[in-house]
Amino acid sequence: MKLYRTKRGPILEDGGRFRLLDGEGWNDLFSRDDLSGHLSSLAARLPPLGDGFRLRDEDLLPPIEDQEVWAAGVTYYRSRDARMEEAKSSGGGSFYDRVYTADRPELFFKASPHRVAGPGEQVRIRKDSRWNVPEPELALAVTPGGRIIGYTAGNDMSSRDIEGENPLYLPQAKVYDKSCALGPCILVTNEVPPPETGILLEVSRHGDKVFSGSTSLAAMKRRPAELVEYLFRDNSFPHGCFLLTGTGVVPPSPFTLEHGDEIRITVDGIGSLINSVA
Repeated sequence: MKLYRTKRGPILEDGGRFRLLDGEGWNDLFSRDDLSGHLSSLAARLPPLGDGFRLRDEDLLPPIEDQEVWAAGVTYYRSRDARMEEAKSSGGGSFYDRVYTADRPELFFKASPHRVAGPGEQVRIRKDSRWNVPEPELALAVTPGGRIIGYTAGNDMSSRDIEGENPLYLPQAKVYDKSCALGPCILVTNEVPPPETGILLEVSRHGDKVFSGSTSLAAMKRRPAELVEYLFRDNSFPHGCFLLTGTGVVPPSPFTLEHGDEIRITVDGIGSLINSVA
């Protein structure tokens, strides 16, 4: 089942049929540890929208209301290499090699809801940065009780030159207005996506593809449940949260985003998250 946050309210897609969940609040849905069963019950009694109904990007809102967005770093070997490369001149390269093999993962705050772009909306690059990349990631939807109720596609925008100057600048490299995108939906399931789940990143400029790369969850070193367990240690999320699980696709060092670029992130089973760069 796929759950969309739209201008009309939450919409459930199940078996190719769409149902408007009238009267259901997004925060309330997000707080249900039994969300999959609850949605199945609603689908059994709510009439579907017309056969000609289609969701458009302009109808969609970011799948977030009062949830925080957090992120995990260096969970893929490719991310480890990229972070070591960008930080080598500052003497911080070995930090990333050590966190890759450590028991404790790297976790950091990424975005409050107003900093998150939805499908078809614009993400931003910092005015004081010269080296900016998108980072395609599987995002976990987690209830206040710490239960993973679904998955979506995420874009963890990153200013590599700022972080590379000094690892302590990570918050400035990662957290700013429209530094994150989520969508197009939440894939609601009690099952962990299989290792062969693919994540594809494509960047187009003036209609031409300037970068394409892919990975799969099989390349991710840490398990989703492990990351959530660490995030919830001595931490609370009254409305739940999203947790980005790290990237295994990093463009080569000469590449940087430009204004007007189109970023397309596709996750198997979820769909494509498309944003332009402001």
